[in-house]
Amino acid sequence: MSTFIHNIQIKDGEYTKTIYTMIKEQRYVETIHVLTVLLDSNASSRQCLSLLAYCYYYTQDFLSSASCYEKLVQICPEEALYKLYHAQALHQACLYQEAWTVCASIANNNIVENKVKKLQAAIKYGQEDTVAAKSYVDQCPLDDVDTEINFGCLLYQEGEYEQALRKFSNALQIAGFRPHLSYNVALCYYKLKEYAASLKHIADIIEQGIREHPELSVGMTTEGIEVRSVGNTWTLHETALTEAFNLKAAIEYQLKNYAAAKEALTDMPPRSEEELDAVTLHNQALINMDSKPNEGFEKMQFLLQKNPFPSETFANILLLYCKYQYYDLAADVLAENVHLTYNYLSPVSNNLSLF
Repeated sequence: MSTFIHNIQIKDGEYTKTIYTMIKEQRYVETIHVLTVLLDSNASSRQCLSLLAYCYYYTQDFLSSASCYEKLVQICPEEALYKLYHAQALHQACLYQEAWTVCASIANNNIVENKVKKLQAAIKYGQEDTVAAKSYVDQCPLDDVDTEINFGCLLYQEGEYEQALRKFSNALQIAGFRPHLSYNVALCYYKLKEYAASLKHIADIIEQGIREHPELSVGMTTEGIEVRSVGNTWTLHETALTEAFNLKAAIEYQLKNYAAAKEALTDMPPRSEEELDAVTLHNQALINMDSKPNEGFEKMQFLLQKNPFPSETFANILLLYCKYQYYDLAADVLAENVHLTYNYLSPVSNNLSLF
């Protein structure tokens, strides 16, 4: 996502030059510190807020980014792009209703109209309202590769994995290699139980991630090298490495190659536990359950309180409580989460699964 920036002049030329250099070098955390200090002396600085929102977004602190964009909208209510970016940040923070409200406030604007439609489709998709999501995707240009991808996502959500695969594969041919698009293809192959084909696309994602971003320390933890957390940077997000390694672990787990599954999880770029995404946290809990059951149960209980959480979590924690003969705890989880029963339990749930 780009941010709406023009005529930036913060304090003086040297500050401006320094800040732009830091952003170019992706030193977002340092830039946030500098901009926060500058903002203290001018709380309504459009320039500071714009850059600060941008930096927060690229460190995946979406709530802080949304807060900055909200202030920018108040300062410049005529700028539709600020509203769009505000809605995008809220969407990334999974605040779907709030994002929808902001989208609805954007008046007809030819510059952002198509982007707003895409975002509205994404919001409805996040709310699992596929009918509404499709109605917005239908309004997007057919010659836009994102439209093809969005139709693929809708088909995937409906369990039409072969049709979704065709959409994603076609988009991949049009757009060229994109990590997240290649991951979508791999995910479809996984759902179709074509694991070799899935692993091939996973390998492509990992190979590019290692080649283009050695700073992400892929595989270092498995090799026993002590490395610091790479953080939840936008660079990490764009590589799709986290998703790829989680999917690789899921495939190995399904094939009962448990050591390989565990290795896939330790091969991913290192992050501290509080930085882990929900899928990685779930998979770590499950893969280490035999050696660290109490820790595993704590992680799964934690995930159940988050929204959204991996759909496998609810069934897995119940199965594991039963496996360890904690029947009272399983009953408590069921009683406390009756609303999840119909959405996340199949008539016969007897297999643990990673995602």
